[in-house]
Amino acid sequence: MIIVLNGYPGVGKLTIARALSETIGGRLVDIHTLYNLAFALTEFRSPAFRETVRRVEAIADDLIDDLPAGEGVIFTTVLTGKGEWAMEEWKRFERRGCKRSPLVMVHLYCDLEENVRRIQSPERVGKGKLQSPDVARRNHGNQETLIGGDLPNLLELDVTALSPEQAAERIAAYCNAIG
Repeated sequence: MIIVLNGYPGVGKLTIARALSETIGGRLVDIHTLYNLAFALTEFRSPAFRETVRRVEAIADDLIDDLPAGEGVIFTTVLTGKGEWAMEEWKRFERRGCKRSPLVMVHLYCDLEENVRRIQSPERVGKGKLQSPDVARRNHGNQETLIGGDLPNLLELDVTALSPEQAAERIAAYCNAIG
């Protein structure tokens, strides 16, 4: 099983993914794990950045292919819009899902006030994560659609009032119902 936690910065993807990993087992591959090398050594969004991410993802894909068949993998990401890079990333998730089906997409949301609070959290400092409340305001204002909304295995989850553990339990229950 491939579980993709998709949501805007500061919604709580990594915190929820950690709780989910503890709840159901499975491996956690956070977007920052895949992108941090590119952030450190290349210019963001440059051709070198994208190539570095592709190469790191290829290594991750090879390692995922070597995992036992029943072991799930949990990803965190921010996939929105229809741009070339977003669609390339989405196709990668679809391929992973074909190899380790089912593919489960979880769209995580929270209200603007909570998103602003979370994105400014001291825990985000020094981790290469966005911290600007303007990012949260822009994302809420634009309402750009998260990719994967047409999947049959889609869970839309408002985590505004949920603890990470409660969110993980709801996601786990959804995944268990799928099988």
